[in-house]
Amino acid sequence: MDNITGKVVIITGASSGIGEATAKRLAEKGAKLVLAARREDRLKALTEEIVRMGGEAAYAVADVVSAADLRKTAALAVERYGRIDVLVNNAGIMPVSRLSELRVEDWDRMIDVNVKGVLYGIAAVLPVMREQRSGHIVNLSSTSGYEVSPTSAVYSATKFAVRAITDGLRQEESAASGIRATLVAPGLTETELLGSLTSPEARAIADHIVGMGMSPERIADAVAYAIGQPNEASVSEIIVRPTALAM
Repeated sequence: MDNITGKVVIITGASSGIGEATAKRLAEKGAKLVLAARREDRLKALTEEIVRMGGEAAYAVADVVSAADLRKTAALAVERYGRIDVLVNNAGIMPVSRLSELRVEDWDRMIDVNVKGVLYGIAAVLPVMREQRSGHIVNLSSTSGYEVSPTSAVYSATKFAVRAITDGLRQEESAASGIRATLVAPGLTETELLGSLTSPEARAIADHIVGMGMSPERIADAVAYAIGQPNEASVSEIIVRPTALAM
């Protein structure tokens, strides 16, 4: 994992869950972090905790649905550390429901955060990475990006899209500019995502499987593994599933 030491890493959705766990794991391994999320109080507390641990971190209040916010986050990384080595596109939401419920606002939000947010993150860092002729973009997807179930149609569609975007990025940039692209697809993980459910049916399903998910630290380990590989090796996809669930 020596390949993590000194790397400048931007993490979106860093204020809780997988983003927070990834920030702590990478800080332990010597990365220099720029943490982005909407909740400044949590970002500030996490940044201060990492600094107390002996790590390096800065934060930017940013909403991934704003391309301008992510450009400012990238600019902060360059201003503070001189480069951008890794972007972890982690921010995401999951207000799943059956299509017949017509929760159009939830559909719009998922597309904005889960798809556009990933694209805006890529757009913010890609020019810097291409100029450096190195970099690594890690996109968080889901096992729902490989299979669809009742209530997951739109959410799965956004995660299928993240798979397509990540593989397209790999094909376009890996050999041409040395930029690596990795998809990390978690199964059920104990985060705040289940708290965003608005559908009674989806909430009932969530209540049935509560406690069966993985800790966010397991996904942080997967992200760290991908980033920590030597530059000659590119980890394309990692799927991590909880042992307690078959799907």
